[in-house]
Amino acid sequence: MDAGEAARRWAAVWEAAWPAHDIEAIVDLYADDATYRALAFREPGRGRDGVREYLTQTFGEEEAVSCWFGRPIVDGDRAAVEWWATWKEGGQPLTLAGTTQLRLDADGLVVDHRDYWNSTGGAVPPFPGW
Repeated sequence: MDAGEAARRWAAVWEAAWPAHDIEAIVDLYADDATYRALAFREPGRGRDGVREYLTQTFGEEEAVSCWFGRPIVDGDRAAVEWWATWKEGGQPLTLAGTTQLRLDADGLVVDHRDYWNSTGGAVPPFPGW
C-alpha cells in the first residue's frame, strides 16, 4: 500500500475511533511488531498488545472526546500527522495539540509510532487556519 494512502487511512480511522473509544479499529492499523511511543521518556508499547494496553488505559480516563486530524505529510515510508483533541478527564476539560510521526511497512501498517504534543487545561478549539 502507498504510504500516503496508509497515512490518510490512519488519520481517518483515528479521527472516527478516538471519540468512539473503538480500540480495535485503531489496533488494526499497527503491525504485529510495532512500537508505540506516546510519551517520549517512557518505554514504548510493543506490538498490537502494547497499543491495545495503552489505549485501554488512556481511553478509560477520557470522556467527551472531540478530535481533528490534519493532512499527512509523507516522505518515503514515513509520515507526520498533526492533530488536536479535547476531552474531559476526571471531570476537567483538557486540550492536547500534537503531531504523530509514523513509519509504515509495505502493507500500510504502522511499525513505529511517536507522539509529540502540548497540553493545556480547558477545552480549546483549534486556532483559525489550523
